[in-house]
Formats: sequence, structure tokens, C-alpha cells
Amino acid sequence: MAKFRKKPVVIEAVQLTWGNWGEMCEFAGVGKLTDGKPEGKKDGLGLQLLIPTLEGLMTAEEGDWIIKGVKGELYPCKPDIFEATYEPVDEDEKELPIKEKESDG
Repeated sequence: MAKFRKKPVVIEAVQLTWGNWGEMCEFAGVGKLTDGKPEGKKDGLGLQLLIPTLEGLMTAEEGDWIIKGVKGELYPCKPDIFEATYEPVDEDEKELPIKEKESDG
């Protein structure tokens, strides 16, 4: 069976918390205030927000990361998966260098 490695790409992400609600709303374009109340809910289960993804609406919970993919698509990611998959990059690092193909001649 063939094996594959995920290509290194730089993504943008915001962790869903009440403390950064405004930043998250601006980033994802969801959760805006309507009649003074945020779209989403906070109840005994904690903060939840519906995120439009390529697969349909997905529920993000407090602490989840909202990731913007390479084509602008959004999806939630659990904190443990995010930590195992991603690492911080410098603010001025927009993308990783791509290795040039070696010529045969």
C-alpha cells in the first residue's frame, strides 16, 4: 500500500472562545451579532457555533480551532488534533519555500 505525507502549507486559524468572539466572527464570517445576541449558543454544553464547510454545516465547540484552508474553506478542528498537526509560524512567513525540481540536463 502506498504511503503519503501531508504537504506543508501555512493556514490561518482562530480558537473559538467567548474572549475572542469578535476576532473569530471577522475571520470566519459567521457568528455575527443579531439583535445584540451572537449567532451560536452557550448553554450547559458550552459555547457552540455552526460553521459552513464543504461538507455542510458542522458544529464547533468552545476550544475548537476554526481553520481556513488553502482555498478559503472553513472547518472546525479539535484542539488535540490541531496541536498534533500544526505549529505556529512567524507572522512574516506567508508560505513555505517550494523545492524546485532538479533538471535532468
